[in-house]
Amino acid sequence: MLYSALFFGLFSSLHCIGMCGPIAMMLPVDKNNSAKKVIQIMIYHMGRLTSYASLGLIFGILGKGFYMAGIQQQLSIVVGLLMIIIAIVPERVFMKYNFSKPVYKLISKVKTSLGSQFKRKTPDALFTIGVLNGFLPCGLVYAALFGAIAMSSLTLSISYMLLYGLGTIPMMSFVVLISNIFSISIRTKMQKIIPVVAVFIGILFIIRGLGLDIAYLSPSNTNLFVKANASCH
Repeated sequence: MLYSALFFGLFSSLHCIGMCGPIAMMLPVDKNNSAKKVIQIMIYHMGRLTSYASLGLIFGILGKGFYMAGIQQQLSIVVGLLMIIIAIVPERVFMKYNFSKPVYKLISKVKTSLGSQFKRKTPDALFTIGVLNGFLPCGLVYAALFGAIAMSSLTLSISYMLLYGLGTIPMMSFVVLISNIFSISIRTKMQKIIPVVAVFIGILFIIRGLGLDIAYLSPSNTNLFVKANASCH
């Protein structure tokens, strides 16, 4: 299922253009030196990847508990359903319930810190901007985290989030160029693809959890826990 993370990241980046694109365009990079500018952008992305990896670790620990309890397949089905719900339910509906309210103060501090970093042009500032950017609330990142929690190990959970982050890098790197090439109407049409992709990946997780004994796609319960069983002998 790891490949789905990269695939999801690539299409999620269409959404990132609208949400995180302004942050990328405001990066304090050197506009006169192309080589230096590329390096600075990569430092920014390294910060984002660090955040995603950290989130993958946290949710991987939660997922490991489900795995050890022997309910990973049921969890995979639940994760698939949640990803589909996030994809088809309008974002404004979630906003009504303000799920971020419990951590509102923390998010506020992140945004304040993010704003202060734009005044600096040092590598550590670019890295910090990336880290803080990665922790900002985003429905698609939440969907990716649901995928990470369904992985069977911490390594896979971290890898899932890293691959998701890597998938967003190409579009985020060329966000300024793309914004000049594509009109708003075209970008709107492109963003309509995102829910379709999220639903597709959600269905993959559901099929995986059903244990249909399909190699790589939907392993049986025995195959899913073969490593755990082997370690008991």
